[in-house]
Amino acid sequence: MASIALKSFVGLRQASPEKPHFTVQAKPITYIQPHRRFSVVAGKFSPKVSGRNLRVAVIGGGPAGGAAAETLAKGGIETFLIERKLDNCKPCGGAIPLCMVGEFDLPLDIIDRRVTKMKMISPSNVAVDIGRTLKPHEYIGMVRREVLDAYLRDRAKENGTTVINGLFLKMDTPANKNSPYVLHYNEYDGKVGGAGKKQTLEVDAVIGADGANSRVAKSIDAGDYDYAIAFQERIKIPDDKMVYYEDLAEMYVGDDVSPDFYGWVFPKCDHVAVGTGTVTHKGDIKKFQLATRNRAKDKILGGKIIRVEAHPIPEHPRPRRLFGRVALVGDAAGYVTKCSGEGIYFAAKSGRMCAEAIVEGSENGKRMVEEGDLRKYLEKWDKTYWPTYKVLDVLQKVFYRSNPAREAFVEMCADEYVQKMTFDSYLYKRVAPGSPLEDLKLAVKTIGSLVRANALRREMEKISV
Repeated sequence: MASIALKSFVGLRQASPEKPHFTVQAKPITYIQPHRRFSVVAGKFSPKVSGRNLRVAVIGGGPAGGAAAETLAKGGIETFLIERKLDNCKPCGGAIPLCMVGEFDLPLDIIDRRVTKMKMISPSNVAVDIGRTLKPHEYIGMVRREVLDAYLRDRAKENGTTVINGLFLKMDTPANKNSPYVLHYNEYDGKVGGAGKKQTLEVDAVIGADGANSRVAKSIDAGDYDYAIAFQERIKIPDDKMVYYEDLAEMYVGDDVSPDFYGWVFPKCDHVAVGTGTVTHKGDIKKFQLATRNRAKDKILGGKIIRVEAHPIPEHPRPRRLFGRVALVGDAAGYVTKCSGEGIYFAAKSGRMCAEAIVEGSENGKRMVEEGDLRKYLEKWDKTYWPTYKVLDVLQKVFYRSNPAREAFVEMCADEYVQKMTFDSYLYKRVAPGSPLEDLKLAVKTIGSLVRANALRREMEKISV
């Protein structure tokens, strides 16, 4: 799979042929010898920025925005980050892969728990223990978003980013390819009332990292996408109950907890996060949350709800993620995986990759950037991660469609080879090389599980008639 050369994708679907968005005027070439070979080296034709460095605004201060702002500032770009809620606690399971700790140089003290064991629990409450293949140093990190997000923003600020506590309102499109974007926002400095103080900011490029309800996406007519509603309760449980979740997380599947996703109990510093999500039955989200709590009730007995959170989560990339000198990253672009619902790593990674493309295209802030410079980020992103999104999309369609299919999924998770391949791919964000023989065995087991699931489904249908 990794060896397949992938074409450019928009919304992780193959793009239709596009007209060239730039022109190159080559100088006449003089031939000294009629049959002599020659080569043409394209130069950078965008104008130099006069009297200052390139100026870029990042809208949104989550993992995508924080990572983008830090990379821009380090690369010589005059960087502004606009975030309305600097103490934001997004409802998020908070799981991060091991590779993110190293790639983004995260300090261990912001990681609440190091999960080395997981329980996958089927609709009939059959529990499968996962984690036997982990090496001693491997774990899944559990973080609180208010802690992680603040850390990444602070680090961006230390590297020169101007952090603005403000609400982005709209954006005026430039009159020509080198004119600035004019951003309109309300600034909150503690001295003005609830409405904030109206401000404007002129910038050369914009990175939209403002989440599923992105106003930047609306500004470039990026199109809509399906989204899930995530609902989560933070529950403070007794200390003796918390011992059980010290290094363990639980995932529940079944029509009762979600018709198309899963419920979770993830450990935090001094509490657990209990939540679920759905795309197809958003109006029933509280019913699914109650069912998730009931499935885990013996282990969270005596707990007190200390916070309730809800938030939309994109289900697929937007039809448009780039227009002019405006690019979308993270949830604003739609980078959340099917099946697992993972988004933190992909948000931070996309923010960094987009910023790297701007730094490179601008020659460290010395030149104006063009759409072609930002498009390199999309091409690299799609080539690297399209297979991951596609595989997880297929898994969700196959195994989340009915309770019998979910039983088959949990049964598969008991296989040690499945666990090894799953954790290797998740922890290090690479397609783990497998054994042909083991892959064949796994294919046979999968078919067997699905056949049994289908037979069970037919028997259940007979009973319900």
